[in-house]
Amino acid sequence: MANTYTQLYIHLIFAVHGRERLIRESIRERLQQYICGIVREKHHKPLAIYCMPDHLHLLIGLHPDQAIADLVRDIKSSSSMWLNENRLLPTRFAWQRGYGAFSYARSQVDAVVQYIQRQPAHHARVSFREEYIALLQKFAVEYDERYVFEWIE
Repeated sequence: MANTYTQLYIHLIFAVHGRERLIRESIRERLQQYICGIVREKHHKPLAIYCMPDHLHLLIGLHPDQAIADLVRDIKSSSSMWLNENRLLPTRFAWQRGYGAFSYARSQVDAVVQYIQRQPAHHARVSFREEYIALLQKFAVEYDERYVFEWIE
């Protein structure tokens, strides 16, 4: 797109189906690399990623040629297929339906990168449910708690 200039930073969050803690440390880095490859292949820029055992945080520089929903669909379907075809888990893997997408200004990117990189320490204090609801509230996103992921406590 000639003469099109954008600066779009999107923090994506989505969960493992059933909120099962399937993403083991032994495959976490490989999965993160695979997902970043998908992001780059779609002409976006991966800035930070962290796969917790039951959910994922991903910060990207979004290219305007692809809708966020299409990118999330591509990441979820390709990464699930890759995990299952390579038998990297003892059970079949799938991501839960839905996702969160939150936009940030350039001045906030470094703080969001640090937040994502510190996920294990963050979740030692705060549950994924508390974190996600807090983000929805911070960004003033209207939601119905009945449809915000499947919470397994």
